[in-house]
Amino acid sequence: MRIVVVGATGNVGTSLISALECDPEVTSIVGVARREPSWRPAKVEWRTGDVRTADLVPMFSGADAVVHLAWIFGPTHDPAATWQTNVIGSTRVFRAAAEAGVSTLICASSVGAYSPGPQDRAIDESWPTHGWPGAAYSREKAYVERLLDSFEREHPGIRVVRMRPAFIVKRESATEQWRLFAGPLMPQRVVRPGLIVPDIPGMRFQLVHTADAAEAYRLALLRPVSGAFNIAADPVIDGDVLAEMLRARRVRMPAWLVRGAVAAGWQARLIPASPGMVDLLLHLPIMDTTRARTELGWRPRYSATEALREVLDGLRGRAGMETPPLSPEGGVERIKRLMTGVGSRLL
Repeated sequence: MRIVVVGATGNVGTSLISALECDPEVTSIVGVARREPSWRPAKVEWRTGDVRTADLVPMFSGADAVVHLAWIFGPTHDPAATWQTNVIGSTRVFRAAAEAGVSTLICASSVGAYSPGPQDRAIDESWPTHGWPGAAYSREKAYVERLLDSFEREHPGIRVVRMRPAFIVKRESATEQWRLFAGPLMPQRVVRPGLIVPDIPGMRFQLVHTADAAEAYRLALLRPVSGAFNIAADPVIDGDVLAEMLRARRVRMPAWLVRGAVAAGWQARLIPASPGMVDLLLHLPIMDTTRARTELGWRPRYSATEALREVLDGLRGRAGMETPPLSPEGGVERIKRLMTGVGSRLL
């Protein structure tokens, strides 16, 4: 198989390439990224291109499958910019895959595409994907789901798979995720035992280790499946789990207080995370992963707590990789971000 990975240098892309490298059925990999990395894995040919503007058809030519992972979380103060990459860019990827004659398209959706769910049970892949309208990330993921609906109707001969993972973490992604959500003013060393953990009513979410998410993608590439797959590990993370892992004291905080603090920091351009992400976190459903386990044969190697412990360790060690998205941020870059306003420019 010849596989194209769009967004190959990020959190999931790097782990997917590592998984595909070891698979004897995969003969070659085309890694498409906005910025070429110094990382040089076997089987990979790098192609530099921005999904908003690049001529993607030649990059996809001769491929058996395209995996679309490219996504940006900011600039959060410029939703038109994220829409251009995440929605218009996805449209261009899907169109190019059809024009290049690719037989399989696998797209990264998310738990964030789902509408708010029930509190008493987990939801399967049939749950509505209308997102949470107050968060740009969720709106865009939901819109891409509609694009995929249209694509499937127009191209019935192309196998389409939608992966809907929970939050995806690994040690090497720690610095990037801190940069995306906490920003340069908050030092990573603050994540240490003895912290106070806010106990917010309704805060429950799922995690999956990036290596396990990548394995789900690999299995979807090699098996004749289609449709959506929920991807998450047990247990569900809540205030009790966080407090135990951080050996921290839980402090009850109303959601409005936390949202207000995030909103103030975001409006002042001190943190990149928008208040809409707080709302989204409090409205995410809990996903049932039965379909992935039965039809893909997928089993996570890491529990959610193991994945969380690894990324927390990565935060304390400023972990990263030799790719532009995952590279640890130096002091000069931190100063540039502060001068331009946190959350105001494309990373």
